[in-house]
Amino acid sequence: MGKTNLDEFAMGSGSTDGVFGPVKNPWSYSKQYREKKKQKPHGENEDTNWLITGGSSGGSAAAVSAFTCFAALGSDTGGSTRNPAALCGVVGLKPTYGLVSRHGLIPLVNSMDVPGILTRCVDDAATVLGVLAGHDCKDSTTVQDPVKSFILPSLTDVSKLCIGIPKEYLVPELSSEVQSLWSKAAKLFESEGAKVIEVSLPHTSYSIVCYHVLCTSEVASNMARFDGLEYGHRCDINVSTEAMYAATRREGFNDVVRGRILSGNFFLLKENYENYFIKAQKVRRLIANDFVNVFNSGVDVLLTPTTLSEAVPYVEFIKEDNRTRSAQGDIFTQAVNMAGLPAVSVPMALSNQGLPIGLQFIGRAFCDQQLLTVAKWFEKQVQFPIIQLQEIMGDCSSVFENDLASVSLKQ
Repeated sequence: MGKTNLDEFAMGSGSTDGVFGPVKNPWSYSKQYREKKKQKPHGENEDTNWLITGGSSGGSAAAVSAFTCFAALGSDTGGSTRNPAALCGVVGLKPTYGLVSRHGLIPLVNSMDVPGILTRCVDDAATVLGVLAGHDCKDSTTVQDPVKSFILPSLTDVSKLCIGIPKEYLVPELSSEVQSLWSKAAKLFESEGAKVIEVSLPHTSYSIVCYHVLCTSEVASNMARFDGLEYGHRCDINVSTEAMYAATRREGFNDVVRGRILSGNFFLLKENYENYFIKAQKVRRLIANDFVNVFNSGVDVLLTPTTLSEAVPYVEFIKEDNRTRSAQGDIFTQAVNMAGLPAVSVPMALSNQGLPIGLQFIGRAFCDQQLLTVAKWFEKQVQFPIIQLQEIMGDCSSVFENDLASVSLKQ
């Protein structure tokens, strides 16, 4: 049992704003990446030229990617499990909202938070989900019906599947490599007999702004409990209760968290409530209905990118502020949280730089097993390479062999 690092209060998409410092992506030290880097010398400092993991659950993704554990938990409010999974070359599952209890998860956005699962293969994610899923009397939003174990069948025929490709996800910021792999994945399904069609999610362009308003509003409400009285950090100032409140929250929250609290309180002001919070809730319903309409049209699973590009160096990432990076990092992932749907990021291939690129599958609500079955088929087809860390870790050949054996047995 271990503890992993993350962005403070899970606010970020790089795992660079954690109280324990930033998380380093294990692929920074992989043989695949270092060999490609030798071909293009930049003369940069080795200590600062490591890659980010994505976030906010970057520590969990790094732990699984670096072979320190078989599975790790994260949280997924707008993509915080799928984003680092894609950048660290692991499987990242966001279950349907209400399938897994949120009891014990420090709330960020109650209406979107879902405990996420990070593993090295889809079968492992299904196994962990089978353990976690089901009703919890301590979380009233969990499903009441009994949940069966998630044993995935080996899909051999995909000809009855209909895969949807949302046209709105082809954004100008999407890297050519990710776009190329996305097209390649669609053609893979098509070549195996699946029906692949272009679909429309018309309100996608509003989703990131809508998410920002709703997220910060709920953050402002949830963070109010950290006042220095009942638990958590408390400052030494005792001039007055108000001064103690202010100093405690000033010391206990970093700039990113304080910024979101301020934004959220602005949106919740009496004069702004109707124009921002209520309007965002209405847009959220439209976004959720877009997914309902697509799935009602006969589509089984949606196929999209998970991130705009592969992992970037830390020094590059911090050139932009947290809010900008979060908007970029969550672009393909947060709409799923607003709709409460299940989604999984599966690593597909290495980029020209030798870094992982993942693609996202989105399923119907409570059809997590079907989603994972399709993801498992895809995983088997693409045969994503295992990270090679032998040079850094010494002689770990037995670990790699055992892990490969377990993956091949499951496949």
